[in-house]
Parts: sequence; structure tokens; C-alpha cells
Amino acid sequence: MAGNSNAQQPHIQPIAHNRRALHDFEILDRLECGIVLTGTEVKSLRENRVSLEQAYAKIKEGEVWLLNCDIPEYSAAAYGNHEPKRPRKLLLHRREIARLAGKASQKGCTLIPLRMYFKNGWAKIELAVARGKKQYDKRQKIKEQEAQREIARALARKRRR
Repeated sequence: MAGNSNAQQPHIQPIAHNRRALHDFEILDRLECGIVLTGTEVKSLRENRVSLEQAYAKIKEGEVWLLNCDIPEYSAAAYGNHEPKRPRKLLLHRREIARLAGKASQKGCTLIPLRMYFKNGWAKIELAVARGKKQYDKRQKIKEQEAQREIARALARKRRR
């Protein structure tokens, strides 16, 4: 048996996934981080109401901030609702921030959120150091995917005979 059977597996509930990130960027490194939220933001997240499409992260004065992430206002809130696109602080250790800053400072690299999820009740973001793909890189990947589909179709036809 590999591992301890008494170890508790974390319960992960997905909220949002940034599909465009994998298409537009080459992922160099990934890191899980916490996020500082208000009560109405958490309630909106529990309804899976969030958009990571235009979101990105920036390091300012030794802190990491998530910018342009759209969490719509919670509809059932009577008062004290949050601003949908406010900057949100990400929770990381100093050495993790230093490592991210070193990688993100390279030419053409940026910090983007890949997915958001609840892990044991806590809101988490998977942050990635990424480099933008060139147009020809995207075309090459599409060609490879189409070739794989053709191979799969040919094998399926061969099996049917």
C-alpha cells in the first residue's frame, strides 16, 4: 500500500476554469494560493458566478494581487455588497512570492489564474507563470490535434471492420 490509509483526501469543489489560458499561453509553472474575499463574494462563488477570462495577477510591494477578476454582486444581499472587479489580495508565503517574481520578471511572462475552487471550504486559485503563444504556435497545436483526431477515426474505422 502506498501512503497512509488514515490520511484525509482534500475535498475540492471546482468553481471556474480559465479555458482561454491554455489556448493563449504556454504554462511554465503552477502554484496554489488563497484569496482574500468578503462574505458576499464567497456567496457568489458558491453559486459558481465568477469569470477568470480577463483576469491576471500582479506583484505590488511584496504582495500578489488578482486584477480584473469579475465576481458579480450577490443578488440576495440587502446591503454591503461588494464591487465586482475590485483588486483581490492573494495569499502566498514570502519565498513563494519571491520565486514567482523571479519567473514573472522574465521577458514575455505574466501571472494568470488557471482555475478557482473550494478546497476543504477555503477559496483557492491556481496561479500560473505563463508566456504568450505566438500565432504559429497555436496553428501548430491545432494541426497536431487534427492529426490525432484523424488517427483516432482511422483506428475506429479499422476496429468496426
